[in-house]
Amino acid sequence: MPHDGQTMPRDAADALLPDLLTLTGAAIPAVHAYLDAAVQTVRGKVVEGGRLSVARLDAHQTAAHGLAWTATCAEALRQMQGWAEQLSAAGAFGEMEALIQQIAFGEYLAQLAGGIPMSQGEIMRPQDMGLAPEQVAALITPEVQILTQRGNTDEARRRLVTLMQQDRARATFGATGLDDELDMIREQFRRYCDDRIVPHAHDWHLKDELIPLDVIDELAEMGVFGLTIPENLGGLGMSKLSMVVVSEELSRGYIGVGSLGTRTEIAAELILGGGTDAQKERWLPGLASGEILPTAVFTEPNTGSDLGALRTRAVREGESYRVTGNKTWITHAARTHVMTLLARTDPQSTDYRGLSMFLAEKTPGTDAEPFPVPGMSGGEIEVLGYRGMKEYEIGFDGFEVAAENLLGGVEGQGFKQLMQTFESARIQTAARAVGVAQNALELGLGYATERRQFGRALVEFPRVASKLAMMAVEIMVARQLTYFSAREKDADRRCDLEAGMAKLLAARVAWAAADNSLQIHGGNGFALEYPISRVLCDSRILNIFEGAAEIQAQVIARRLLG
Repeated sequence: MPHDGQTMPRDAADALLPDLLTLTGAAIPAVHAYLDAAVQTVRGKVVEGGRLSVARLDAHQTAAHGLAWTATCAEALRQMQGWAEQLSAAGAFGEMEALIQQIAFGEYLAQLAGGIPMSQGEIMRPQDMGLAPEQVAALITPEVQILTQRGNTDEARRRLVTLMQQDRARATFGATGLDDELDMIREQFRRYCDDRIVPHAHDWHLKDELIPLDVIDELAEMGVFGLTIPENLGGLGMSKLSMVVVSEELSRGYIGVGSLGTRTEIAAELILGGGTDAQKERWLPGLASGEILPTAVFTEPNTGSDLGALRTRAVREGESYRVTGNKTWITHAARTHVMTLLARTDPQSTDYRGLSMFLAEKTPGTDAEPFPVPGMSGGEIEVLGYRGMKEYEIGFDGFEVAAENLLGGVEGQGFKQLMQTFESARIQTAARAVGVAQNALELGLGYATERRQFGRALVEFPRVASKLAMMAVEIMVARQLTYFSAREKDADRRCDLEAGMAKLLAARVAWAAADNSLQIHGGNGFALEYPISRVLCDSRILNIFEGAAEIQAQVIARRLLG
């Protein structure tokens, strides 16, 4: 509820529930009992002879993916309760935060009981997991009933938007619960983006231009590329949580800028986790300083997420390997200095066990000649959004890689090495999604406040206000789930489940926020001159890369059911 010294306005009297944190706290056990019932029900469908059956899992994919979304919503509510209790203990749980908490619980509890949107045309109902009516009824405790009926109301949403309008200069709508140091980092990068990125991002997008090199130099000076690399190897040695905050703010400015750090994050994780001491000393300082720009070269035509089916091969010839094959959807490929390149070194293998990872050096190219390297050719893939680094397809024909650049010095470890990076990559993608969603919200709120129709501002219409309120609420939910996964990573605990949940939810939230913000813009939103048109395009990729939503749900389900 409002913290000490804060008076609740009269028009908010019907918006906030009394004893809110008691209600939401009491809902958590009911949610987890419901999740346990769902796990057991779906497990009965997919386990055969005491083991998870791949064939049964495929046959019951809808139930399994529904379970993944159910678990994601349950964890999101648990993290929201922790966030609210932390703020309350610090005297920082004000009216805005209380409304966000109340609406989030009202909405997500209703979704658990009635149907979770996995995508626009796919609503997962409890019966899709095989849950009986009495199992669903057990979720609706008296506290849950109050929250579902009186939590996410029109009055609550309109009051939240009124508060948002009164404080549009806030970096986030609602306190994040982070410490002062991370808040200072956020403010630093927010100011930088507003000054150097926001005024130019839409022009870069419309002209399909690479992000200028001077911006990359500025990011390097600010420590973006060495943020989580250890100090003894040239980095700042900071937390994954700090990386999340930086990625969030840079992506709020432009997803392309926010994603520049992802290239280095993936490369550094690979080298830190699987590289030899000599490889760490050689590559990491240059990556941290931004002098070495990397690109990830994994995906192939016709394989998509099935990395075990890769066909690009690397054949040892003396002190080098010769690489032959094709790769696609390679981000920032032309302008970079090194490729983390996944290729098959065991020609007899047909799965992931024959793959190896290379740190393949290359000469940066230009628009006119993107790949001025013997044995390497390719061209640009034109895309809707996510344009600042450009996408490429690449062909290798005897491309030479020094044998000393085999990551870890041992063949056959590539897939395992790559898997070790997925936690950080998905946490970072969730952070980018939160930043894109925040941008969509700010654009929508600004337009709705300034645009007038029928004699009043758009924001005064209840359905417009509701859209804005739900954006703010779901952004905070995705934000807290992302922060949780980063904290788990910082504590050196396995967090592939948590990172997957954060990425799954945040990507959906970003797309919904962009779509709703464009709807608020009306016909103008469909015009290329308005930045929301870019944000809509940029947000769409988040449900696809670093594991498409369907793959992500499959991974989460396997962890829950295994």
